[in-house]
Amino acid sequence: MTKEQIAGVLERIAILLELKAENPFKIRAYTNAARAIETFGGNVSNFQDEEAVGKIPGIGKSIALKIKELAATGSLKYLEELSSEFPTGIMELFSLPGLGAKKIKALYDQLGISSIEHLQKACEDGRVAELPGFGQTTQQKLCESIAKRAAHVGSFQFGQVAAEAETMRSDLAAQNSVLQVDIAGSYRRRKEILHDLDLLVATKEPEAIMKFFVSHRLVESVIAQGPTKSSLRLRSGVQCDLRVVSTAEYPFALAYFTGNKEHNIELRSRALQRGWTLNEYRLAPVPVDSKAKKKRPIRKIPKVRDEAGLYRAVDLDFIPPELRENWGEFEAAEKHSLPKLIEKENLRGTFHCHTTASDGHNSVEEMAAAAQELGLEYLGIADHSRSSIQAHGIDETKLRSQIATIRKLNKNFRGFRLFAGVECDILRDGSLDFSDKVLSQLDYVIASVHSVFNLSEAEMTRRVIHAIENPLVTMLAHPTGRLLLKREPYQIEIPAVLDAAARTGTWIELNAAPKRLDLDWRWWPRAKQKGVKCVINPDAHRTERLQDLWFGIGIARKGWLIKDDVMNCLPLGKIETALRAKRER
Repeated sequence: MTKEQIAGVLERIAILLELKAENPFKIRAYTNAARAIETFGGNVSNFQDEEAVGKIPGIGKSIALKIKELAATGSLKYLEELSSEFPTGIMELFSLPGLGAKKIKALYDQLGISSIEHLQKACEDGRVAELPGFGQTTQQKLCESIAKRAAHVGSFQFGQVAAEAETMRSDLAAQNSVLQVDIAGSYRRRKEILHDLDLLVATKEPEAIMKFFVSHRLVESVIAQGPTKSSLRLRSGVQCDLRVVSTAEYPFALAYFTGNKEHNIELRSRALQRGWTLNEYRLAPVPVDSKAKKKRPIRKIPKVRDEAGLYRAVDLDFIPPELRENWGEFEAAEKHSLPKLIEKENLRGTFHCHTTASDGHNSVEEMAAAAQELGLEYLGIADHSRSSIQAHGIDETKLRSQIATIRKLNKNFRGFRLFAGVECDILRDGSLDFSDKVLSQLDYVIASVHSVFNLSEAEMTRRVIHAIENPLVTMLAHPTGRLLLKREPYQIEIPAVLDAAARTGTWIELNAAPKRLDLDWRWWPRAKQKGVKCVINPDAHRTERLQDLWFGIGIARKGWLIKDDVMNCLPLGKIETALRAKRER
């Protein structure tokens, strides 16, 4: 088991203990142990060594034994016993906003509710509103949450399925008979929400590949199996389809199954104009109609060996998969004006990162070490400000102490620098959570909304614009506040915010956390047109999440952004200058 899986088991135990109303100290012990495992930097194989695990801060002897059992067997008898005390569906209730262990226990004890279906029925009957601590408003919100959850069934955040998708791709690529393999569909186009995964393989041995595919360790169930196409349900719940073709068919199949539908229609239309038919397997001459008065001119079909060759055949430059939304990419490809999209190697640093000073899981030193391992030249530390009580926001004293720590650490770095910042809450009236006197001591300031999401569009827009008009604000974080598949964006007039950002020189964040991916890719062409600069940030709360920058690059590419559009593509010396210049505007 991975350390993430072990931490997940410990967290589940803590939840079940809370449902049992166990001793709070025992619950906290499992929560702390989960956090300790998540942030553990040692070798996972050591988890089978009870003595080594017991030396990890925050883990006692009893829990060390359970971790050893998990690492050795992949299961835990104690968890199985705890789970057997509750119906299986009760854990689903934790996916609904506003429901914690105490409320779920009350629902279970007093109304016998042990699943979302039971809860929906009780809400519709009005029984939930009658419980102490609930009321009509809570009941209504639960009804809305259940409805939203139902609407999102079969939908997945890109980041939810990326690990499984990449594992499937690499494991297929490792098979000797596989000549080419890609993940096509919405995944390849880097859509933020996916409904399934589409794998494509070129091979001369389809039977062997299908056998390997349906027996893969990530498979939960087989939906359908055939000689050239099979469908599975992976452990995450997402459907994964595999189609097998020949090497000659591969370029056409890859383009077709990448999509989108509108892009494919336009591509086929351009083929028809040249006297060809285009499908997922080949280019072929249009059948001759002997009765047609006007004969369609037919051009010789060129040899197509790859996707680029297919686009050349219809007189287009190669269109990167991220741009295939029929959003102007054909016109640009015809005029040879497609942008050279940003690459992950272009990023030199990032700014929106948290530590144990607020709600992060790692220290400043650990975050800095992880950034250097990724090859970054700089990292900004921006813990939550004091008003973010739920995120353990820091006060002025702790902020000043953190600044001092960062300044001291920087004396020992060579070719790397930490920047001292803060994620400062934008209060309801648009003012900031810290005074200008405090903010002026920092290298940069991230402004963001974390509360009072129910303002009107006009009120929220004024609130945000007022904040970014402060010259000490460097960048605006997650501008719409959305949580994909969980929370809708708050009402805000993005064009007006972009106008204000252009006027003030404020950078707009592309939050790379898979649950956010905010600002949405559809707005970036407009931002770019106005000269608004992007900053790709991971919103990392632990060292591993720095790698979410990869998701941000995908969305930036989808938004037609190039290296010059993104501030954290600047090398260390130039970003230092840019940070100072922002304050001097």
